[in-house]
Amino acid sequence: MTGIVKVQPFPATKLFSNGFLDEFLNRGIGEFVGNDAQLSQPAVNVRETEDSFQVDVAAPGFEKQHFALNIENGHLLVTANREEQTEKSRFLRREFRYDSFKRSFKLPITVNQDAIVAVYESGILNITLPKKEEAKPVMKSIQVS
Repeated sequence: MTGIVKVQPFPATKLFSNGFLDEFLNRGIGEFVGNDAQLSQPAVNVRETEDSFQVDVAAPGFEKQHFALNIENGHLLVTANREEQTEKSRFLRREFRYDSFKRSFKLPITVNQDAIVAVYESGILNITLPKKEEAKPVMKSIQVS
């Protein structure tokens, strides 16, 4: 009868347990692929209500003056610029970043571009994209005769 056997790919030596594996496992995936620009993009939630679309951008570590929102060719551009603190040190472990970023969202034609509102609070940039009046659902009761 054959059983499942756990295989250790690296021998348990000081070189691997204290050096190589720690260094290997504490790197971001961007260091392996060569560019982590896509990986530093903030997470985004997009919701739709009857009256608007809500875009929530997770951007902790920023302040409201770091953000710029622009509309260009039917797209909402969200940009955050933040200077990286340059210290003479190296990270031994890095699990979060506060990098500058740029995101683009195609706006539906139903959005009232003149009434877009953005609020930055508790590390989340909340963008409200109100719908045009003609795009809102109309509820009407019809009498049966």
